[in-house]
Amino acid sequence: MANYRMNVEYLAIRREFCLNEWQRDGFQEKMSSAIKERIPTMCDQQQATKSASGAHTSGLRDECGGGTINRRGFLGGIGAGTVTGLAMVSAVNAQESQARRVSGPTGFPPGKPLRVLPVLVYHLESPREMTSWRSYGGLREQNAVNAEAERIAFELHEFVKKAEFPVEIQPVVPISNEAQAKTAAESYADMILIHAAGGGASFYAILAEAQAAKVIFIRHRTEPYYLYHEIVHWRFLRRNEDAMAEPNMDVEDIVVDDYGDVLWRMRAIYGLKNAKGTKMLAIGSLAAYSEPAQRLGPQHAKEVWGYEIEIIPREDFAKRIKEVRANEALMRKIEGDTRDFLARPNLTLQTKPEFVFNSFLAWHICRELLQEKNAFNFGFDHCMGRDVIEMLSTPPCLVLALANDEGYTAYCHTDLSHTLPGVLLRWITSQPTFVCNTHFPHDGILTVAHCAAPMRMNGTDYEPVTIMTHYESDFGAASRVEYPQGQLVTVVIPNLHCTKWQGFRGKIAGCPSLPACRSQIDIEFEGDLRAFTKEMEGFHAQVVYGDYLREVGYALKRIKQIGWKNYSSTA
Repeated sequence: MANYRMNVEYLAIRREFCLNEWQRDGFQEKMSSAIKERIPTMCDQQQATKSASGAHTSGLRDECGGGTINRRGFLGGIGAGTVTGLAMVSAVNAQESQARRVSGPTGFPPGKPLRVLPVLVYHLESPREMTSWRSYGGLREQNAVNAEAERIAFELHEFVKKAEFPVEIQPVVPISNEAQAKTAAESYADMILIHAAGGGASFYAILAEAQAAKVIFIRHRTEPYYLYHEIVHWRFLRRNEDAMAEPNMDVEDIVVDDYGDVLWRMRAIYGLKNAKGTKMLAIGSLAAYSEPAQRLGPQHAKEVWGYEIEIIPREDFAKRIKEVRANEALMRKIEGDTRDFLARPNLTLQTKPEFVFNSFLAWHICRELLQEKNAFNFGFDHCMGRDVIEMLSTPPCLVLALANDEGYTAYCHTDLSHTLPGVLLRWITSQPTFVCNTHFPHDGILTVAHCAAPMRMNGTDYEPVTIMTHYESDFGAASRVEYPQGQLVTVVIPNLHCTKWQGFRGKIAGCPSLPACRSQIDIEFEGDLRAFTKEMEGFHAQVVYGDYLREVGYALKRIKQIGWKNYSSTA
């Protein structure tokens, strides 16, 4: 109880100091001094207890002069639904502890592999006297065709080693007639990679009708030279006319020489393959943040993306909470997970540890449900309301952040308008995404903010983070992540009617401390900000590390019901 009283006293002191003053000179010293003056006896008692115990410390900073709090004492009282003897980590040493990233596990769980069928289209010609008989191209005899097929197989198996996602390369299929083209088009593949060495335009028209994604690969500067470097545009795409005539492929499906340009297209199709058919668990109900998304989102997700949505009644979730709290072994495990989380050297705690424990307890149940239901996404309806917060004894902000850090997808509310781009980006990038509120753009900056921010944004390392209360309720546990200045990001903003996505590339200019949602980013806009400001739709954005605008646009090309506007120049 002494520690608890000290926490209450500490909170009273902290309220006297505006958090926005944090960066100003002397704030840390003033706050530390105030703590020592107000609660010297408690500090002395804690220091004496710590010295007498001689126990190993975790490296977590306390508010009594910069010492450390014993890990066992820190959470030792958690168990069987009771949280006692908790000590709060202060903000006094936040800047010191947030100086660096901390390495985490390598990589996220992979999705279903991308199946790629490489085909080599060719035509061997025989000499004829006194007439033109020879087309462009370097494949003149069968031995050369066989050698090229072997080369393709070798190159593909080598280059897909660079992929951060699973790819299955099938044997190379030679095609020299329409029947072979039809067989290939009907094969079981996610992508047909067409090596366009030669052959009639009708072969390509047949391949273009395949359900799989199609990419035409042409050799120009890499030998042997391919005929379709000359004729793919006007013979195949335009059918010997001026206007485009091919309904199933366009110039974005043509690659010359560079397998790297094949790789990002593969990444897009891999992401789309794994995003489609997602199973979502809506805890409580489906409750979008806008009327159009509430009305249109579920049907759009089911019909266009093949989503399966299961409602988990709130009373069922509450029952699971009671069962876990009655299970002593599970409570010890969750206590250990909480302790390990709070022991991260770049983590600062500015709320009660019991709220962090409650978040880990809820995440344990959510993970179980995801595994039981073979689902990948979840959310809590009305997540800022009393019913959810009271059930979890915390807002679900940190629960969602923990889920994203483990490779699942979980976003505020159960809003499909922003869930769809989040899930697609997760699979395209093999990284988590940060769903956030957008603000009015100005002076080259778009500010975004939310309280459920992932910490493992590069898919591996944990960014520095302060765990504090959810802003609107000033209760529970939420993450304020210090995202690195200069980090390149992709921002995708879906509209509310599920008909259009807007995107741009930017760099993190800073993480302000406004009286707003806890994790805040000022993003330096790379592109036509004036046009974006005039045309801006939607409200929530999805932010991910890196530049993936090409992949998003390429994936959406196959989702014909969604428009795409990229406001940044293509990389």
